[in-house]
Amino acid sequence: MRTISWSTRCLLVCFLLAGTLGGATPPRTAHLGLMPTQPGTPEQTYEAVDTFLREQIEVLGIPGAAAAVVRDGIQVHTAAFGRADPSGRPMTAQTPVLLASTSKSLTAIAVMQQVEAGRLRLDEPVQTYLPWFTLDDPRSSAITVRQLLHQTSGMSARDTAFEASLAQDPGALEKAVRALADSPLAGEPGQRFHYASANYNVLGILVQTVANQPFGDYLKQHVFEPLNMVHSHPTRAPARADNAAAGHSRWFSSFWLQTDVPAPTAGMPSSTMYSSAEDLGHELMALLNGGRYGDARILKPESVAVMFEPRTRVDEAKGYAMGWYTRPLVESAGPAAPASEDLPLLLEHQGEWGNSHTYLAMVPDSGLGVALVINGNDTAAPSRLKAIDTNILRILHGQSPVPAAVYEDWLQQFSWAVSLALLLAELLSLWLALSVLLHGRFGAGKRWAHLAWAGGTLALDAFALWLCLVYAPARFDTDLLVIIRQFPDVGVSLVPVLGLAVVWSIPRTVWLLVTMRSTQ
Repeated sequence: MRTISWSTRCLLVCFLLAGTLGGATPPRTAHLGLMPTQPGTPEQTYEAVDTFLREQIEVLGIPGAAAAVVRDGIQVHTAAFGRADPSGRPMTAQTPVLLASTSKSLTAIAVMQQVEAGRLRLDEPVQTYLPWFTLDDPRSSAITVRQLLHQTSGMSARDTAFEASLAQDPGALEKAVRALADSPLAGEPGQRFHYASANYNVLGILVQTVANQPFGDYLKQHVFEPLNMVHSHPTRAPARADNAAAGHSRWFSSFWLQTDVPAPTAGMPSSTMYSSAEDLGHELMALLNGGRYGDARILKPESVAVMFEPRTRVDEAKGYAMGWYTRPLVESAGPAAPASEDLPLLLEHQGEWGNSHTYLAMVPDSGLGVALVINGNDTAAPSRLKAIDTNILRILHGQSPVPAAVYEDWLQQFSWAVSLALLLAELLSLWLALSVLLHGRFGAGKRWAHLAWAGGTLALDAFALWLCLVYAPARFDTDLLVIIRQFPDVGVSLVPVLGLAVVWSIPRTVWLLVTMRSTQ
C-alpha cells in the first residue's frame, strides 16, 4: 500500500478546512428536470421563468437576479428576486449591475453609428484613425476595424493592460490602449477567432477619436439616452450613485460574500459598463426592431444586419458576429431534436466578472430577446450560472430546464483548495525552518539531512512560483494579477504564498548555510 505524501495530506486538510469556514455547507443539488414546463399562455411561461429563478436563488444561494423578456419589439416581462446588497435592499429590474463582457454589444452599436456617419470604415486599418496604435509585432499595422469587432485581430486574451489599472480617470482608456505597444500578437490578423477584451477597448478609443468626444459621454448621449436606458452608466461612480447592486463572489465553493473587484475605466468599452435588466431589454428591443426604439433610431436596419452576421468561426457550432456569439437555438428543440441547421439562429453573449454574471440573447426569427443580470459569480464553476441562461431559453420555448453540467477543469474548480494547500505547505516550511534554525543542532550526522531538507523547501518554493507565474497563466490565457483579482478566494492565499516563496526562501537558505558553517 502506498503512503500518502505530505503535500497530499495538506490538500486534504484544506478541503476539510474550506468546508467548515463560516459554518458553510455545500449547496443543495437542484432537481431541475422535475419541473415540467408546458404552459398554455405567455403569462404561465413567464411565471415558470420566475419560479425557476427563485429556485436558483434558493438552491445556489445567489444574492440577487433580475430578468427582462422582449417579444416583437415590446418588453413583455420583467422580474427581480433576492437582494442587491448585504443590507437586504431588494433587487429590482432597474438596479444597475456590472455588465462585464456584455458591455461589448453596446460598444459595437457605437462603432456602427460612426460607420454610418462615414467617420469609420470597417475594412480600413486602425492606424488610419490612430496613427500611434501599434503592438509588438509589425503585422499589427494591418489590423482593421472589422477584425476588432469580430475578434480576429490576432490579439490575445492575455492583453489585459486595462485590468492591471485601478484608475477611474477619463484618460485611463487611452493609456491602457497605448500600453498594448508591448504586447505581441497571438496570430495573423484576420485569420482566426481569438477572444480578447483589448479588441473592444481599441474600438472605444476609435469612437472617442473620430467622434471627438470622451467615449463615456458619447455612450450616454448617443446610445443610453435615445434608448431610455436611464439606469445605465459607462463607469462605476455614477452607477454607485444610482444604487448599483453590490457584487458578490462564491468563496471556497461554499458561501457568498460581498466582494469588491476592480472595474477600471480603462475597460469601459469591453467590460466595465453598468446597466439594469430593464435597460438591457431596451437595447434588445432596438436591435430586434432594425435599430429603432420608439421614435428614436440608433442604427439603420442594414447596419444591424451587418452586426448580426457571423464572419468567423469559434468552433463547429459557434460563430462570432459583432459583440455577439451565434449558434443554433438548441434550447427550442425537444427530445427528438431536428438537425442543428434546421434550428433558429441565436445571438448571445455572457458577461463574467469576479462578482457579477450577465447574459443577453436574441432570436431574430421570432423577435425574442432575454436579458439577465446576477450580482454574483462563481468563478470556480461559472457553468452553474451559465446553465441558468440556457434554461431560461428552454422554459421560454416550452421545454423543461435541465441540471447544470459543471465542465470546468479540476484546477479551476479547486483552485482555492490548491492555493490553500500551498499556503499551508509554505507555513509548515516556515515553522520547520525556524524550529531547526533557532533550536536545531548541526552535528556531522545531521548536516546532510538538513541540506536535503533545505533543497526540498526550495523545490516547494520553485513549484509554487512555477504554478502561479507560468502554468496557471498559460492554462487560463491570462495574467496572475487578473487571477488574483477575479478569484478573490484564491488570491487571499496566493499572495502570502508568493510572498513566502520569494521573500523568505533566500534569507532562509543563507541563514541555514551560515549557521551550519558556524557550527562546524
